[in-house]
Amino acid sequence: MGGQGGGRWTGFSWLAAALLAESGRWVLWFPVLLGVGIGLYFSLDHEPPPFAGAALLGLALLLAVGAQVRRPDWGLPAWIVLVALPLGFTAAQLRTALVAAPLLQTSIGPVGVTGRVVQIDRLEAGMRLFLTDLNVAGLDRVDTPRLVRIAVRDMAVVPVIGERVRLFARLGPASAPVEPGAFDFRRHLYFQGVGATGFALGTVQRRGGAEEGGFSLEHWRNVIAERVAARLPDAAAAGMVTALLNGQPTAIPEEDMVAMRQSGLQHLLSISGLHIALVAGLVFFLVRAGLALWPSLALRQPIKKYAAVAALAASIFYMLMVGSPVPTQRSVLMTGVMLLAILVDRNPFSLRVVAVAALVVMLVQPDAMVGPSFQMSFAAVVALIAAFEVVTPWMAARRPEGGTGWLGQGLTYLVSLSLTSLVAGIATIPFGLHHFQQMQNFGLLANMIAVPITSFWVMPWGLAVYLLMPFGLEGWAITAMGWGAQGILWTAHWVAGLPGAAVQLPLLPASGLVLVTLSGLWLCLWQGRVRLAGLVGIGAGLLFLPLSPRPDLRINDDGKVVGVRQADGGLSVSTRRAGRFDSDEWAQRDGVDPPRTWPKAGTTDGWLTCDRPDACLYRLNGRTVAIALSADAVAPLCATGADALLTGGAVNPCAIPLVIGLAQVTARGAHALYLRADGVGVEAVRAAPGARPWQ
Repeated sequence: MGGQGGGRWTGFSWLAAALLAESGRWVLWFPVLLGVGIGLYFSLDHEPPPFAGAALLGLALLLAVGAQVRRPDWGLPAWIVLVALPLGFTAAQLRTALVAAPLLQTSIGPVGVTGRVVQIDRLEAGMRLFLTDLNVAGLDRVDTPRLVRIAVRDMAVVPVIGERVRLFARLGPASAPVEPGAFDFRRHLYFQGVGATGFALGTVQRRGGAEEGGFSLEHWRNVIAERVAARLPDAAAAGMVTALLNGQPTAIPEEDMVAMRQSGLQHLLSISGLHIALVAGLVFFLVRAGLALWPSLALRQPIKKYAAVAALAASIFYMLMVGSPVPTQRSVLMTGVMLLAILVDRNPFSLRVVAVAALVVMLVQPDAMVGPSFQMSFAAVVALIAAFEVVTPWMAARRPEGGTGWLGQGLTYLVSLSLTSLVAGIATIPFGLHHFQQMQNFGLLANMIAVPITSFWVMPWGLAVYLLMPFGLEGWAITAMGWGAQGILWTAHWVAGLPGAAVQLPLLPASGLVLVTLSGLWLCLWQGRVRLAGLVGIGAGLLFLPLSPRPDLRINDDGKVVGVRQADGGLSVSTRRAGRFDSDEWAQRDGVDPPRTWPKAGTTDGWLTCDRPDACLYRLNGRTVAIALSADAVAPLCATGADALLTGGAVNPCAIPLVIGLAQVTARGAHALYLRADGVGVEAVRAAPGARPWQ
């Protein structure tokens, strides 16, 4: 481990000694390196050979066994370092192969679609149907997706779960990323089994065939949505109550969702640690208190353990009712391990609990790790446990003997709530900047108001709804939940309306996020002074925010919209009529105001000059890019001697060395260009058509 001289550690031996002193925490790094392997798989441009992961894992196992035989004292770190990463890579590759299903390659329709309803999402206007057992006119059986998602605006006919329906719809593949590195809807839906998306034209036709009797969770989710909508006239409150009861926030109006995001309260709509803890805690308290009413039973039986079993069962039921999203799975796993610790008389609060939950989720659903839900939920929980590991002994040493009374307990709750909101908010900032380019400044204030409403009013009434719904008596409990939901929404709108409530910032690139994440884990997982090195890494990762270059030009995946960065830092686009979503996302990722349409012919805006409406030149750093917005503009622009040509149409032979036209964007998706003194850098969404299974 290095030499010693003069009684002092030399070189890096001090680091080895510090890590050796924390050998009890080494195991916490296994899920971290597992996640690195998963991230490595998803970062590849091309799909690796089918058995690449298995071969790497086999080699790693041989090396780990050899290392343990040679140096038994280093056996555990050898297994962690050598095996975790290829295991994560293999798990991701295996998951990709297992969910493979036909994907619609091109847009079709309107066509007749017949299928069986397996899920219904209520929307602000209309609904979204998930159909399986499909017959699509004009598609061979082998090319027909297993599952499609179709938006329906006409609510004249609302089918039931399990019923076969027929409708006319336009279908197509899911949206591709708006630029390289942006959120990949196709990948997201691929792992949900959705092979096509679309929208219906007209009314749904019911064909019957729904199964009678039995217990279907999806059926009860739909029943919950219907009963809440019938009871609560306020669409926003009804949408929030529905989200908390069945896990579907799709019916909440967009303006209310924006307020929830800008106030830092969106986490209340994601069924995770807070909700599961409240359900488990309520059931634990009620069952234990109820059993304690029988002294003979309480004195002879371990009623605390009985209550723990009931709490675990309630948590699992709640997870199933809300559709088992990743944050809920993580929370139930953690809650289950904690309750199991109670059953075996062990301490239930530990980072090992989080490690077990992360390990299970990543092995079962490795694709979840690259999404914001997994990243933000685990970041918050790891940071909270690490913070309370530091704070709890300090607070315990200053707690007066005999307790603090009700006033002291109330202050302790407020301090704990403030600390929880502050730590969780700080821990999730980098992920918010990467995925949403937004930071909330008053999240602490909003949570101080909304979390107690959720804890002491909304969730207890939610438990009452579940208990009363089988008897048809849930109406008044839904109304009470609605009052609480309105209080939360009022808080969200009030806080979001404060000056500077939400700040839009540029994208934190993936490289910066990886550095911040690993450095944050270094800070949280170790206990000694060596952990402080993580602060340096976090600071270095955040420097990617202002220092990473932004694209100078963009062209979307159908070639209809070109965007350019202006001298003032803003974004100008060729049109706002087409590709509006793409251009809005470009502006959001740059952290600038909504894009504007660039000037007409004969004017100059920053680095862009248009001599005619369909022919423009963009000049920066000694480079010139020609932009042809029509076929007639290609020929004159080819004679300009530009370094590159962007056009949304077919391109005739042209002397310009780099041409990005319809063929290129069709094959490789949206492009981003960087103009540098040494040339024009180009990035595309995909390396080649079908380079990854979801593409």
